Amino acid sequence: MKGKIMNFRLPSLAAAAFGAFAFLTPAVHAADMDIVDTAVEAGSFTTLAAALEAADLVGTLKGEGPFTVFAPTDDAFAALPAGTIDDLLKPENKDKLVAVLTYHVVPGAVMSGNLTNGMTATTVNGASVTIMTEGGVTVNGANVTAADIGATNGVIHVIDAVILPPAQ
Repeated sequence: MKGKIMNFRLPSLAAAAFGAFAFLTPAVHAADMDIVDTAVEAGSFTTLAAALEAADLVGTLKGEGPFTVFAPTDDAFAALPAGTIDDLLKPENKDKLVAVLTYHVVPGAVMSGNLTNGMTATTVNGASVTIMTEGGVTVNGANVTAADIGATNGVIHVIDAVILPPAQ
């Protein structure tokens, strides 16, 4: 689906999406901030924010977009094998870190409607992810726990695991 914007809507996750970002006051809505600021403000994406900084991707994801980010929570990063995050954050592993992070980003604003089981989407990394819809929505096996969190330059879908790109 390269270059095509998929419309992706899951009404059952709308309440979860609202709850995951309930920290926002009535005066500040996620759609008033870019993807990075929205994630940082949520407070449960500090590892993702640190990784984006180490990979020099903050400026890109604060850019015009639109982007769709499948954002792993801090708990998702903590579930990786011991030492994985520390290893990826080393300057000599920046290329690996960029590959992992860009595997969580799809060009365009991908909303949670019109999904079909087994749909694929090409990530910024160049590899594809597979979206499954039976028994809940997953992206390469990671559960989507909150969907359609709007930002000024795209959308965030919260996932409960870090998805790793295929070996290159």
